Amino acid sequence: MAARRVTVFGSSRVSPTDPEYHEAARLGRLLTEAGYVVYTGGYAGTMEAVCRGVAESGGVAIGVTMQPWAKRARANAWVTQEVVAPDLFARLRLLIASDAYIALSGGSGTLGEVALAWNLFQTESIAPCPLVLVGPRWRTLVHCFRSELRLEARDLDLLAVADTVDDVLPYLAGIARSGAALGGPVSHPSSARSKRDHS
Repeated sequence: MAARRVTVFGSSRVSPTDPEYHEAARLGRLLTEAGYVVYTGGYAGTMEAVCRGVAESGGVAIGVTMQPWAKRARANAWVTQEVVAPDLFARLRLLIASDAYIALSGGSGTLGEVALAWNLFQTESIAPCPLVLVGPRWRTLVHCFRSELRLEARDLDLLAVADTVDDVLPYLAGIARSGAALGGPVSHPSSARSKRDHS
């Protein structure tokens, strides 16, 4: 059975001195220890931290980067496999092709990724799977969604809010048991770059 794959969304504007960076690295370690293959956007900030936690734990950290950004941004040093998408829409398709999603704090890009996954569930474009939002900022936003958007209770039921990264794994237990995968194969040989050496 193929390893379950989890995509982690998060900010590029978090530095290694921020507590959020260390929390994201811890999440990467926890996911690796639980046997998941981890996808991120592949760049800096919490994406880097998650990849670092995965790589230092001997796991697979796949970074989905974008060819148009090649001159201004590079994949972080902890990505074990880089997949280069030709444009933003292809990048989003690769990130969404997972068995579960975890969102750390972020900006408009992270919000857009969460909204995309959520709306795909709502429109039955893909089968619902865990979409876990981590931290008090997300709890505030979900409260805002409930009070300000035109939603039904079943729409909000598609979202889970975890207080810390240590609370995330129980939400993923269902996909580990079911073996039902939404995503494709882990390897993308046509666009993947070689594994990096972190020794």
